[in-house]
Amino acid sequence: MSDRINVCISCDDNYAKYAGVVIASVLVNANEEDDLHFYVLDGGITYENKSKISSLISIKDCEINFVSIDESMFDDYKNVKTHQYISIATYYRLKAPTLLPDVDKLIYLDCDMVVNTSLKELFAKDTSNYLLAGVSDNKTRMVKENPTYVNAGMLVMDLNNMRKDKTEEKFFNYTKENIDKITKGDQEIINDVCIGRINVIEPEWNVQTSNFVNRSTYTNHPKIIHYLSKEKPWKFGSYSYFKPLWFKYLQLTPWALNDNEKFKWGVINQIEIGRAHV
Repeated sequence: MSDRINVCISCDDNYAKYAGVVIASVLVNANEEDDLHFYVLDGGITYENKSKISSLISIKDCEINFVSIDESMFDDYKNVKTHQYISIATYYRLKAPTLLPDVDKLIYLDCDMVVNTSLKELFAKDTSNYLLAGVSDNKTRMVKENPTYVNAGMLVMDLNNMRKDKTEEKFFNYTKENIDKITKGDQEIINDVCIGRINVIEPEWNVQTSNFVNRSTYTNHPKIIHYLSKEKPWKFGSYSYFKPLWFKYLQLTPWALNDNEKFKWGVINQIEIGRAHV
């Protein structure tokens, strides 16, 4: 069996650093035999930031490909209602079967995540009779209405099955027909179109930060942490579980903090967090 693992990330230049942290976390936790191929769906990343991301091969030998995106392909998604802080780059994955014609299967990861283990087991998750695999979303109401409703921050996407199913076309048609009803952006589109054809897998593969409020076995040793909501670890004074871990992975990248920045983001940031939660 091949040890090849395909990983896809979408971002514009504003999120290049955060994409770099995700990639660094994957590489440092990979097995020696993991053959990692990254596909960065590139919504205008500068040459400088592409070079920084490419330099991460120094952590572990891998392949990093940048796939230039023509944003006019996503004009129909620009009016979809979603959170204000979510950019159009999150919709790039809806066209992954076309954008990556030679890729059969991949793991999609949002830029607000870190990976704490090899992705080999995740990539091997069964998608033979599915379009996707993912972890239940922490919004229990949505899961009650749709038992296969998953959080779209991490998806194992079977691009071959999606091509056979014409899923990409279905995403487009669903969006066009429901443009005034959609409130949760691409996650809603993905779940409604793929309903019943999503393999719901173990929660440790996408531990959303709100899960930590109610501790469980999978939050003690999360395989992937998803820094959900506006409280991102890179936001000064924000609070999130496992925030120091994000900075640990940041230090493996060309965006690593210098001593003054470490003091600011360590000591002073901690004081700000304490004040905000008094």
